[in-house]
Amino acid sequence: MTDPSTATVRLGRSGLVLDDREETLLCASLFYFRLPREVWEARLAQVRATGYRAVDVYLPWNFHETAPGVWDFEGRRDVGAFLDLAHEAGLAVIARPGPYICSEWDGGALPAWLALEDGLRLRQAEPRFLAQVQGWFDRALPLLAERQWGRGGSVVAVQLENELDFFDTHDRHAYLTALRDMATGHGIDVPLIACAGQGELIGATGGVEGVAPAFNFYPDDRSPFVEAEVRRYADLVGAKGLPLLVTETNRAHTTLRRLMASGATLLAPYLQASGYDFGYTPSVGNWGDPGGFMTHDYDFGGFLSPVGEARPETADARSLAALARTLGPALARATTTAAQGIRVDVATSDSPSQLILDGGGTLTGVPNLSEEAGLARVPTGLGELPIALAPLSCALVLQDLPLAGFGLPGVLRFANADLVGADEHGLRFASRLPSTVAFSAEGETPTVVDLEAPTAGEPKRYTIRTGATAWEVEVLHPEDVATPDGTAGVLSAPPPEPEPLTEATRIDLETRTGETEAHELAPSSEAVGVYRGRTHYTAAVAGLGELLVEGAGDIVDLALDGTALPSFATFGATVRVPLAEASRLDATVETWGHANFDDSRLPGLAIGSLRGLGRVWAIGSSEDVTALWTVDGGEQWAGDPAPVRTLAGWSSTRIGRPVTYRRALPVDGTGHYALHLDGLQTPCEITVDGASRIVSPNDPWVHLAPGEGREVAITMAHWPVDSGGATLLRLEPVRDWQVEAQPDHALLALSQKDGAGTAIALPLELAPGEEAWLDLPVPSGGCSLRFEGEQVRVSAFARGELLGRVWLDDAARPKFTGGDPGRLWIPGSWNTGAVRLLVHGTAGGDRPRLVRVTAAASPE
Repeated sequence: MTDPSTATVRLGRSGLVLDDREETLLCASLFYFRLPREVWEARLAQVRATGYRAVDVYLPWNFHETAPGVWDFEGRRDVGAFLDLAHEAGLAVIARPGPYICSEWDGGALPAWLALEDGLRLRQAEPRFLAQVQGWFDRALPLLAERQWGRGGSVVAVQLENELDFFDTHDRHAYLTALRDMATGHGIDVPLIACAGQGELIGATGGVEGVAPAFNFYPDDRSPFVEAEVRRYADLVGAKGLPLLVTETNRAHTTLRRLMASGATLLAPYLQASGYDFGYTPSVGNWGDPGGFMTHDYDFGGFLSPVGEARPETADARSLAALARTLGPALARATTTAAQGIRVDVATSDSPSQLILDGGGTLTGVPNLSEEAGLARVPTGLGELPIALAPLSCALVLQDLPLAGFGLPGVLRFANADLVGADEHGLRFASRLPSTVAFSAEGETPTVVDLEAPTAGEPKRYTIRTGATAWEVEVLHPEDVATPDGTAGVLSAPPPEPEPLTEATRIDLETRTGETEAHELAPSSEAVGVYRGRTHYTAAVAGLGELLVEGAGDIVDLALDGTALPSFATFGATVRVPLAEASRLDATVETWGHANFDDSRLPGLAIGSLRGLGRVWAIGSSEDVTALWTVDGGEQWAGDPAPVRTLAGWSSTRIGRPVTYRRALPVDGTGHYALHLDGLQTPCEITVDGASRIVSPNDPWVHLAPGEGREVAITMAHWPVDSGGATLLRLEPVRDWQVEAQPDHALLALSQKDGAGTAIALPLELAPGEEAWLDLPVPSGGCSLRFEGEQVRVSAFARGELLGRVWLDDAARPKFTGGDPGRLWIPGSWNTGAVRLLVHGTAGGDRPRLVRVTAAASPE
């Protein structure tokens, strides 16, 4: 362990320099909040065994402040213990306390109740929000400060915010200044960084002194333009004496090699060590159409699976990490430039990169971006040398490397295998393919030798001579590259065949308490204390013909007079609900998660958007307002008076040019109205009584409060298609609701209750809207559980935790993104021999059925 009195960390041109050791750092994301505490130590050891020297760690605010003013840093929330284990494992930590983290986590870690505070504006230099952030930082930052590298701990850098260049922060300089001052005020003296999600340096850092820019690159792995883009950013920060820190990027080591050759001194592929979202913690938003539900299985294909399987990429990780260690300061201090003269017979980079190594020599990245094997010809001082390229690979070609620093004579003139070790006894390379090396010594003719491809477990050894000088060379298969402590790396065996689980016990337990409170209007879930969980609503609707539901999210289940309707999960888009003469409406709204990324296309995808049933209106009348719009075409024509056309009915050859349509709507000045733009093709700007807003085709509705709508202007780009029409609905609020709040802790308490049981065999059939508790025996140890069926949602519980949720074969379910939507994981340390299932039947398809459950053993 480093003596804390002498430990240092600094940020220089060569990167994050720890104890004066200059080395290109490989860093894996590893999140304590996505793992049981019992596996932290083992998972950290797995990362260290790959040769990665660092981990980046988010600290999610809402994981620790579970309700307003209620803080939890115990058990699996004990981030201090995790950081201590990282230090013991020899891993540096880049700590990322937010306040916003994204990470496909519920709300990006911003507590759900913040949106309830009047006037509070998220991620702004605004007093109410900064006061809340101060409360979080007052608890999180001291934990980091006392564990800084220079104080005997693991923390080598602290990231403020996350990808702020994606967000409309009005005064970025003031906001980042406030966060910086909070950090330094708590004694953070390791480097402060801020990452750009789309390359905007000032957008990420606010231009604040003392906050260094970092970059998140997520290119197409097969893009030929990666190198040129990355070199541009290396040059930009290099001109300021700063390193190129890549705080997030793709997992594939082919891409990481390209980034390394382009000048990155920190490479932190996001989610190399995958995890799992226990509880009601996944987000909604990213990568759907337009929105999706993030799976509990949080897996983007990194070298460690969510359940701890070491995938084949761990061998590539060990090889690249060993190369970085071997070259050390020469690599970290290198400058990057465009390589010249390389000829490749397959798809490759448009402008490959070459590093000019400090002290002599070069390292050149030669990518093969195709799925076919290829051949490259590399110009050298020995003439043009051919090298084989594996599919989807990037050879790192060393040339003219002086060997004196390793205690060896002469120069390594050429090598297209990875140099994974060098000392006075010789050189060690790693390759899956035949390779070539060339050596020279002063006054002697260089020697070029072709090396055979090794097989796993059978390295090739050579003595290479040029005149009187000799070098011992060993060529390893990447799977045989040792871990940093010299032990052999281990890949996980293929998973065993899953075991069918067909027997269960149906437990006679309620699925809710039935205790309600009266509310005049339907409240948001957060307003009744449901930050995660479910909210149940009941109202009388006798005599009403149709409802309009605005802003409901996430999973909405309605029943009319006890008959379930198909679920909907439309991310807050407005929904019309015919009542068919029903007298009673029941609704259950389950929060899958809050939006983690600000997206204006739908109300429920905006950061800070609330959950619950939204606003519920009875439709009193409907009027067609498609006609009688006056047209202002701007440059489209000359003339006055303006013509009158239907909405979107102006014809012109000038497509794409803005056209504005105006009219007064027949509103009475006292009621609420909704304007529906049926068939809207593209986003348009709607100005109501001088106030402007953007309306998306995903939710083509405009709510008009009493007094609004006498003057409406709609500006849209001209496109000669039939855009449908416009309808004005008069609304009356549905009043007198009975509401039962069922937050996550209440559901967890129900899941642990005892009750009489009846043995059953799967499949289990339910009626639409019916719910049932099951106890399902499972094999011992860690298990991946998989569910089969249709028209059911399943929540699985164990040891007082929600393992996760699956939604089976239902046309109403949204797109699931992230990992495997059908897998739930029970860690071995949580396995008491059974899981408790809450099964909910949905309407709209065949009869709801849970057909089958299988279990496959998983490593820990």
